[in-house]
Amino acid sequence: MVNDGRAIVDEVSGWLRVYSDGSVDRTWTGPPEVKFLSEPVPPHSDFIDSVATHDVTINKESGLRVRIYSPKEIKKLNGDDCENKKKLPIILHFHGGGFCVSQADWYMYYHVYTKLAKSVPAICVSVYLRRAPEHRLPAAFDDGFEALLWLRSLSLAQAQARENNWLTEHVDFQRVFLIGDSSGGNVVHEVAARAGHADLSPLIVAGAIPIHPGFLRQERSKSELENPQSPLLTLDMVDKFLSFALPLNSDKGHPYTCPMGPAAPPIDGLKLPPFLLCVAGNDLIKDTEMEYYEAMKKAGKDVELLVSPGMGHSFYLDKIAVDMDPNTAAQTCSLFQGIAEFMRKH
Repeated sequence: MVNDGRAIVDEVSGWLRVYSDGSVDRTWTGPPEVKFLSEPVPPHSDFIDSVATHDVTINKESGLRVRIYSPKEIKKLNGDDCENKKKLPIILHFHGGGFCVSQADWYMYYHVYTKLAKSVPAICVSVYLRRAPEHRLPAAFDDGFEALLWLRSLSLAQAQARENNWLTEHVDFQRVFLIGDSSGGNVVHEVAARAGHADLSPLIVAGAIPIHPGFLRQERSKSELENPQSPLLTLDMVDKFLSFALPLNSDKGHPYTCPMGPAAPPIDGLKLPPFLLCVAGNDLIKDTEMEYYEAMKKAGKDVELLVSPGMGHSFYLDKIAVDMDPNTAAQTCSLFQGIAEFMRKH
């Protein structure tokens, strides 16, 4: 197959094509009725549906950016009595996409994290992670941790009264929560593990929330073999995306995708914050996610489990299903409520 003189050497149907010259095309070629989920939403400083968004470059040399979701509640923190107002927690978000597709400004994340930002309420900082195959792991992990270090730099500036901008004025840097969808859940684990060995004061990582994380083993699990595939996760996507993303000559037993496996640092040796692991009952990779949960419990970690019965991988990102199917809508609402409750406890 040839396009403009370039041959397609590999592809993930609908999502991604790799060409013979090394270039990558992420134009959506699947069903046109779902294309809107992958379209970028421009930032808007006006409050639309009670949320404003800003894109900020946090590293001018590398170009690393974040998207910031600000709920209308920050307006209530303005005024002369600001010091007596309760500041908002921070959600540091890592998008999914198998480390290969999607980014922070896609509509599928916009429609979810605007809702979460205003329902908690919280400031959500979503990282534009580098993607494979151009940037294999640990690139996305490095970006996620750099974003956390950027927040720490803002917390230091706030504590030392060196800077007072619209973000530092309204947030509680001692209540930072890591959250990630699918492969973003892997970023949550890695960033939390790195944070445990770093001096982030005065910032505190108060909790971590991997949602349907991409934890796997080299061998197919029972759920991979028996549970239904979905538009948001197929076995071909699992295999192809990870072949593009993992370090060369690695397999799915690598610590990046199997943090509970023998090649990974022992979990009991990690200094981790409280975790809320979110699992979908019909997820292809449910079994290995549950292996992670059991490993965390065995290691004595503070971990809670939130299961969405009957749901598939990343179901809450599919706005069509959320809008059309009452059960998907109800399960999405329960998921958001569980996340908000976890954050309020910590």
